[in-house]
Amino acid sequence: MIRATAVLPADSWDKLSTDTVALDFDMRHRRRMVMTGLRGFAFLLDLAEARPLRNGDGLLLEDGRMVLVKAAAEPLAEIKAKSPHELMRIAWHLGNRHLPAELHADAILIRRDHVIEAMVAGLGATVTHIDEPFDPEGGAYAEPAAGHHHGHHHAHNEGALEHDDRLDDEDAGRG
Repeated sequence: MIRATAVLPADSWDKLSTDTVALDFDMRHRRRMVMTGLRGFAFLLDLAEARPLRNGDGLLLEDGRMVLVKAAAEPLAEIKAKSPHELMRIAWHLGNRHLPAELHADAILIRRDHVIEAMVAGLGATVTHIDEPFDPEGGAYAEPAAGHHHGHHHAHNEGALEHDDRLDDEDAGRG
């Protein structure tokens, strides 16, 4: 099976690709696993270390071809407040719980979680369910990826699994 052994940042290649993989946030932080593109092209992601993949990144195949990484839509909660001050206050409470959050000037996006949604509503926020790609902040100690400060995050919802390269290595043998 052909391998993808390098990641090219979104702004560093021409976007001519053999196929596209659409991955949610958790699936965009991998080291080794078999992937199948939207057009059916199968390959082995085989990186030296796990790293965050960003929307628009290219996975460089051994033969020089590329596979485009697309951030897949996932169920999110969009949190808005009456004022920038109120939104900052809500951001503090979310950060105090170590939740992955995508920050915008007028909203915060988190993964849907009814307990957290009730908490921020109690703080005066409005919560709307949306489906779109999730690209949360990486935190103060996350390694920058391609000029962005996004890194691997711990899952916050019940039932979520932490990433384990041993699982990816086992899955790589299947195809």
